[in-house]
Amino acid sequence: MSAFSLQWLALREPHDLRARNSSVLDAAAAAFSHLTSIAVVDLACGSGATLRAISARLPRRQSWRLVDNDLSLLARAAPEIPVAGRTVTTVPIDIARDLEAALDGPVDLVTTSALLDLVSAEWLERLATEAAVRNLPVYAALSYDGRATFEPHHVCDTAMIEAVNRHQCGDKGFGQALGPSAAAATIKQFEALDYTVVDGQSDWLLNPPDREMQSEFVNGWAAAAREIDALSLADIVDWLTFRREHITSGRSSIRVGHVDVFARPMGNR
Repeated sequence: MSAFSLQWLALREPHDLRARNSSVLDAAAAAFSHLTSIAVVDLACGSGATLRAISARLPRRQSWRLVDNDLSLLARAAPEIPVAGRTVTTVPIDIARDLEAALDGPVDLVTTSALLDLVSAEWLERLATEAAVRNLPVYAALSYDGRATFEPHHVCDTAMIEAVNRHQCGDKGFGQALGPSAAAATIKQFEALDYTVVDGQSDWLLNPPDREMQSEFVNGWAAAAREIDALSLADIVDWLTFRREHITSGRSSIRVGHVDVFARPMGNR
């Protein structure tokens, strides 16, 4: 799978935390409220943001298995200061190849964040099938769904959104990525396996003070559009210059669409 820098993950984490859909998280927490302990496997854990975001909503006694193929991120994923009642283990696994191994062992909940828009339809089917065979609930947050709005408007905004959405569907290490269709595909896949699914929007709201995040975001979008030659270089440069000027002057706002999903098997869990 594609690697993400520690700097980028750290920059986006507070925005992800604010964006997480409270109704979806409430549903996930309620599913385990009767338990005194829980075992969680977090796929593509990165620097451990999912653990930090949701652990307070789960039973006090927790066992986390953090899975990623990036050793430098794994080294930073486990908390430096132990928390009473919580154990955290980091496991280096390439989930594109060895998903099944990542799910082996005691597990009550599978979590992941900002992953499913990067995976292929075939990989998503593997995840859903393996979860269903094991009767496991899945909490999957922050899948990009293709929506974005920019203020103030630029004439190339629509073309840039379309370009990035095309780029999102390229191979990110799992085969052709689902990109903006990931959330809808996830809901359909789990409902077909008789799961109950709760979903909701978890949009980034980047306001004028969020200059650093906005800058990194538009730089990434410009690079993506350039990579697939979706617009002329002149149009990309004009769009990026316009965006940077408004970010610097505190006049820019950006909304980026994401969706959270909690899929729970009917029956025992």
